[in-house]
Order: sequence, then structure tokens, then C-alpha cells
Amino acid sequence: MDLDRSFVIREGDLRILNPFDADKLATLGRVIRLRPDDTLLDLCSGKGELLCTWARAHGVRGTGVDISTAFTTAARRRAAALGVADRVRFVHDDAAGYVHPAPVDVAACIGATWIGGGVTGTIDLLARALRPGGMLLVGEPYWRREPPDRETVAACHATVRDDFDDLPGLVGRIQGHGWDVVEMVLADQDSWDRYAAAHWLTLRRWLDAHPDDALAGSFRRELTEDPLRHVRYRREYLGWGVFALLRR
Repeated sequence: MDLDRSFVIREGDLRILNPFDADKLATLGRVIRLRPDDTLLDLCSGKGELLCTWARAHGVRGTGVDISTAFTTAARRRAAALGVADRVRFVHDDAAGYVHPAPVDVAACIGATWIGGGVTGTIDLLARALRPGGMLLVGEPYWRREPPDRETVAACHATVRDDFDDLPGLVGRIQGHGWDVVEMVLADQDSWDRYAAAHWLTLRRWLDAHPDDALAGSFRRELTEDPLRHVRYRREYLGWGVFALLRR
């Protein structure tokens, strides 16, 4: 059980594996009013930047779960580097089936709602780990602008237009599922650029060092095609944000 090698290579030295920069992650931790010793569960925790930086800044404790051995190892290194290894732990496991041993104050899935088959299914999955009155954090894409054609939809990682809502539709879907949206922090075009463009440099450096690797051909195509997809489609049409929820 592990993440495909191509994803590990592509994410390179990125610490935040979504179109969020460090300032936005810090803003999110601040606006949801974390308190010392709040307990967190982060499903699909990636390289652990959320838990590690919030443990340092707010004194929280938590568990991150991710299917990637490389990301889990990187998260443990990050915790040690920030001096919070006694406050956070990282588990290599399938987040979709993970059962946390005790209710937590905050349960999060930031940008991986496929684990629950979509945003409402992921809300239900996270809610199983939540104490009464606790908060959920869900990261999810949405349409910034209505996609005009199937080419735009495909370039934004969707199969059909209805794979994503627009922002009012997404908020309405969450509310209709029985939750109040009590905060949100949204990516902007600059944070999208920082996330997307970091992949391009990583891929180019990797290709220079591994020209004969089995992945070289597909990565060469990606490096040729992805910058145009990003500037033509994704940064214009696709939004992304993290939404803080409390059960009604």
C-alpha cells in the first residue's frame, strides 16, 4: 500500500500539497481559533505541514494519516525539525478506512475528498472521529467561472462539469447536508501559480537527472503541456478553498 512513484516525484520539495501557501495555512489556523491542546485528525495529511506548523504556533496535538510512505517519512522529519515530534504523530495507512481511537476537536481532509466519494461523503467520514461540538475542515475545488466547454472541464481535472460545484453551489451543498460553514480560506491565482509552477521546475530538474527513466516520456509530455493548461484553464476557471464546518 503506497502512493504511485510519479506523485512523490512531482511533489518534490513542496511542503503544502495543495494550492495553499504558508500564509494561507497560518491564516486558517488562526481564524478557526485553535486552542492549546486541541486534538486534530488530518486524513491524507501529506507531508504534515498543517499539523506540524499548527502544533508549533498553537500548541495543538494531532495525528496525520497518509497512504504515502515517502510523505509520512517527510512529515516525521518536519515534526522533528520544528520541535513538535512529541505533539504530533504520522501513520502510514489508507485514510479512507482509518479508525481513530478517540474523538477529536478538529477533523480535517484538505483536498482529498475522493476518500469519501465526494465532499458530503467525506464530511460523513470525518464526522465519525469528531467529538460533539467539534469542527470539520474540508478542502475542495469549485468553479471560479462557468467552464465553456469539455476541454476546459478536462483541463481542470474533472470528467464532467458537475464533478465540481460553483462556490455558492458548494456552500449550499454543505449546508444542505446539515452543517454550517463558519469560516473559509480560499486559494487565489497566486497560490495556484506557486503550487503549479513548483511542479514544473521539479519535473525539469528530475528529467535532467534521469533522462532514461521509465517515467521520462510521460513527464516530458506533462512539462510541455501543463504550463499551458494552467494559464489557459486552471488559474482562470478552477477555485479551491478550505471550509470550516460545525454541525447544525
